[in-house]
Amino acid sequence: MSVNTRIFVAGHRGLVGSAILRRLEDTDAQILTATREQLDLRDQAAVNYWFRANRPEYVYLVAGTVGGIMANSTRPAEFIYDNMLIHATVVHAAHLYRAKKLLYLGSSCIYPRDCAQPMTEEQLLTGALEPTNESYAIAKIAGIKLCEAYRRQYGADFISAMPTNLYGPNDNFNLTSSHVLPALIRKFHDAKTAGTREVVIWGTGSPRREFLHVDDLADASVFLMEHYDGMRHINIGTGEDLSIRELAEMVREVVYPEAVLLFDASKPDGMPRKLLDVSRLHALGWRHKIGLREGIASTYQWFLEHHDELRTSAAAASQA
Repeated sequence: MSVNTRIFVAGHRGLVGSAILRRLEDTDAQILTATREQLDLRDQAAVNYWFRANRPEYVYLVAGTVGGIMANSTRPAEFIYDNMLIHATVVHAAHLYRAKKLLYLGSSCIYPRDCAQPMTEEQLLTGALEPTNESYAIAKIAGIKLCEAYRRQYGADFISAMPTNLYGPNDNFNLTSSHVLPALIRKFHDAKTAGTREVVIWGTGSPRREFLHVDDLADASVFLMEHYDGMRHINIGTGEDLSIRELAEMVREVVYPEAVLLFDASKPDGMPRKLLDVSRLHALGWRHKIGLREGIASTYQWFLEHHDELRTSAAAASQA
């Protein structure tokens, strides 16, 4: 990209958006951002006005309402409403104001609950979704199809990528809304601080999951923006998975080796397995660099350095 290329990162304060900002900070590009207070991405008129005023050439669409099993199960209306509107407004504005390229990031939950493993891009819409995150998955599928439709009808260079489970700096460690890995880090840390030996893990521990450090995702996103222009969405992951029990044991090793694991089988497991087939991405020339244990250790270090700040923001949210 040339000097002063205008790049809009939609959702720059989140886990993914902040990682993309870190990835782009050494470039000569002009990075454009807007906070929720400055721009409601669910408001088409406001988004159109912002695009008309700022004219971004490249758009990373990584904004959205996200969360783990509990959040997805208890707030399905928010998840489908917010995400469908955010995707629609930004994609449409990028078309209206002639952005050169847009990258939309979805989620691996778009694939059917019982689809073959590892999950290939071709398995989209071949079966029923996992009930615990159906609303979120439907919104993400709509985003993929939206990009495909604008490409087909208008020739827009809008691409989609589906990352696996993510973690890293700026993650959400709130136990009522976080994903499994940051939730485990928080649980083991709280137990260590309280001097409690037992740590309760949701489910049986048997489901298998794949995890990608968010800095690797940011690197893959920039790589795809520069090297991919296909109609079909493309998976982003490591191609490696482990059981939730193995993950919990790895987090325990990093955070609180003395802890004892207890599994609450009355809580939902979610999909039995979620492993992406990343052969198309590997064929393009990109592979992840950050190992899982290394990534967990650095993420826990970030958590420790920002613990007081996270506690203050959580308290403020609970009183809002």
